[in-house]
Amino acid sequence: MVKKRQILVIGNNTNGCTPKHEKIAYEVGVEIAKSNSVLITGGLGGVMAAASHGAHDANGLTVGIIPQNDATFANEFCDIVIPTGMGLARDFLNALTADGVIIVGGGSGTLSEVCASYMYKKPMVAIRNLESSITPYVDGYLDHRKNIRIIGSETPRDAVKKILELINA
Repeated sequence: MVKKRQILVIGNNTNGCTPKHEKIAYEVGVEIAKSNSVLITGGLGGVMAAASHGAHDANGLTVGIIPQNDATFANEFCDIVIPTGMGLARDFLNALTADGVIIVGGGSGTLSEVCASYMYKKPMVAIRNLESSITPYVDGYLDHRKNIRIIGSETPRDAVKKILELINA
């Protein structure tokens, strides 16, 4: 059996998550499911719930890696819940679990996951035109080491297409 690709979707939690973020994240989740990949999220609200909802509606497999030690904190669309009890340190677990990362907006928590993913050279694609902590780095690098370029994308479909190309490269 061939291992399924695991795509992490990160972005705004419930605070700061707009209907635009939710719509885009939902569509990203649908496209991930259509690609027969596993959707990984932080398992909570906002972008995480919307992406999980989209993948769930498209009959995909969803995994939520939550910071709490109680699985009931996860959103209702997580098929598999991994309660870490690690708090924010779970951002590193999310990054290491992923074969690639899609970014839908986000604040400092998202930036933390982006930094962890960058350090482990995980391919990343960010949806353009969403004001976030990631905006200055889209189509560029986080620092002088140039570990991995954060590729910009206009649409959910294109973001999933690009991340799959980067994972399979």
